Amino acid sequence: MINLEFVRLAWETVRNHKLRSALTLVGIVIGVFAIIVSVTAVTALEAKIVSTVESFGVTTFTISQGEEWVRTGTGWRARKNLTYDDMTQYAEYAQVVQAISPQMVVTGNVEARFAERKTEKVIRPVGVNEHWIANNGFEIARGRNLSEMDVQLGRPVAVIGKEIEDVLFPSVSALDKDVVIGGHRYNVIGVLEAKGETFGENLDRLALVPITRMISAYSAGHRNIQIQAATVRMEQLEEAMEEAIGIMRVIRGVGPGEENNFEIDSNESVIEELRGMTRRVAALAAAVGLITLLTAGVGIMNIMLVSVAERTREIGIRKAVGARRGDVLSQFLYEAIFLCQIGGLAGIVVGVLGGNVLKFFFDTPFVFPWSWAIGAVLGVSAVALVFGVYPAYKAAGLDPIEALRHE
Repeated sequence: MINLEFVRLAWETVRNHKLRSALTLVGIVIGVFAIIVSVTAVTALEAKIVSTVESFGVTTFTISQGEEWVRTGTGWRARKNLTYDDMTQYAEYAQVVQAISPQMVVTGNVEARFAERKTEKVIRPVGVNEHWIANNGFEIARGRNLSEMDVQLGRPVAVIGKEIEDVLFPSVSALDKDVVIGGHRYNVIGVLEAKGETFGENLDRLALVPITRMISAYSAGHRNIQIQAATVRMEQLEEAMEEAIGIMRVIRGVGPGEENNFEIDSNESVIEELRGMTRRVAALAAAVGLITLLTAGVGIMNIMLVSVAERTREIGIRKAVGARRGDVLSQFLYEAIFLCQIGGLAGIVVGVLGGNVLKFFFDTPFVFPWSWAIGAVLGVSAVALVFGVYPAYKAAGLDPIEALRHE
């Protein structure tokens, strides 16, 4: 039960010693701020990153060559490229997945040209099929997607990103125009919705063309692809990945007991890895904040001991008029807790505001870390009790007669 009289006395003490109280609060505010601002910022960034990754399809997983070179018992061995034939064979046998799409990316960026206009060498042509857009969370803004027939016939058509349209076609429609991308001519059949920049890559600079067309346009050295597969439901993802491992081992000639010569990753695994990383960063920041709080606790103990020495006569008077040992003990503990709670609440407010500054730079959601805020309140209370109990015990143990003689 909270004793309001002790709360009032604690407030009077703080108000009567403003400078001393303010200096005492600085350590608490800094400690709580360090914890809350870092956790808030990390949580906001995590939410932004997770939502970005989820936009590419949580039920999608990717089969890739992985490491180009792997160590064996006798040295290093190059892994075989994943090929379009690997994908078609996988698509023939896969039962759990809904849609399969290849992705062939040419090494290095190229320029795109139309008439007298051209882009910088920042355009990334990607060989895909009709399922790639849906599997990767993109949408068509104008025109149409690649069709199955486009892929089968290797037609010279392309779906371009928003930035390519803005540069090459600032005042006219891009649809049904012939553009030259990386020295190859394509007819524009569609324009992607703006996607912006993700993980340092501008997704509005993509040019999607039929993978069969890209295979014929580039040398064998550029024909390493990735295979993306999507399930209907999240619950099917693990089963689909296990199925893919079995099929790909057969296709790629992996013998019993041998390691896979390919890798499989899902967006869900990427999200979990990112969450693990952000949790470690938050824990490190919390540890730094805890050290600061402990340092502030020593300051509180020092200030409370000074307060006991200054108020010795006051304590003697209270005991002389009937105050019990427990009353004096409670009064000083209340003052310590009151000081810490003011500092804790101020640290939480400043920390939340500071952490959410990222919202203006990265368009992150507003975050209030309730669990950490509650933990901070409980933490500063614990600091107050641990570092305030000795001064309070010392005050409660004063002899009233000796205390009344004190000047």
